[in-house]
Amino acid sequence: MTREDGTPRVSPGVYLLDRAASPQFASPILVRVIRELPDRHPPHGWTWVDCYQLDRHGDATEKRQLFVMPHGMRPVNVPPVPYAARGRPPRSRPARADG
Repeated sequence: MTREDGTPRVSPGVYLLDRAASPQFASPILVRVIRELPDRHPPHGWTWVDCYQLDRHGDATEKRQLFVMPHGMRPVNVPPVPYAARGRPPRSRPARADG
């Protein structure tokens, strides 16, 4: 599905965003798009999306509104990682006071 100017619409889902989506993504990020924001009237080839940035487990860490080129957004499949299967960070050991 495309807009009147030929720019593809963005469907809800998980996407990898890198420089192909926008120069601001020098380091790629993973997002879950909630909706496209067509009322902002972006220039040809661009759009605004309402999304959540995801961590390595697929959990939302921050809500964002991003200006992107839909042609550069790569859909990805991110299976959820159960909490029990996630590695725990190493525990710090208490300091010992032996003389």
